[in-house]
Amino acid sequence: MVAELEVARSGAHAVLTLNRPERRNALSIALRDAISDTLDELAADGTLKTVVITGAGNTFCSGFDLAEFDRAAADRAYSEALWDSSDRYHRTVLEFPLPTIAAVNGPAIAGGFDLAVLCDLRVATSTARFAHPERTFGDVVYAPLRDLVGGAVARELTIGGRELTATEALDVHLVGEVVEPDHLATAVNAVVDRVCAAPRDVLRRTKTKALRAAGFDAGLPTLEL
Repeated sequence: MVAELEVARSGAHAVLTLNRPERRNALSIALRDAISDTLDELAADGTLKTVVITGAGNTFCSGFDLAEFDRAAADRAYSEALWDSSDRYHRTVLEFPLPTIAAVNGPAIAGGFDLAVLCDLRVATSTARFAHPERTFGDVVYAPLRDLVGGAVARELTIGGRELTATEALDVHLVGEVVEPDHLATAVNAVVDRVCAAPRDVLRRTKTKALRAAGFDAGLPTLEL
């Protein structure tokens, strides 16, 4: 069986690749749990300085696996497991004690948009786009997005239904850089090198300050963020 999450280590950084290209890297319970488990392990690694998260194929992440919501609607125990997994995943990504970098290799939609936003830094390809279509039927993760782009733009995206191209995401400071797809690896490696130039203890302290300054409560359930 092919792993839904691929993990590669190189020096002081790790790369986590969402590996469900046939489902546009949708975040199943299994994939969310794999991300949470892996980040917990990496947080305890004293040689690590940063983690990159990206997607296999041409999509970064299409959001939560909606097929699981169909099952959850008819199975209370499964529904509880789904949301327990979700809450742990959001909390683990958000509170990871070292810098995280989203290498947005294509569309980041719904929960995939959230995943990019939960990371500290973002590099996107010109093929990336960002949208919250789930706003038409459910709650949207708001606070981490507002921390990045401010209240006006966050409301346009989560209430007004605005979608962003990669260039527009750069204009509102959602992403730090936009490159052509063939140049993504090079651009991300440059960011990794800049991050890793700092001592690990300094990176941890700065990440702590960033989370504290953001002012949102990472302990809240997913749909209350």
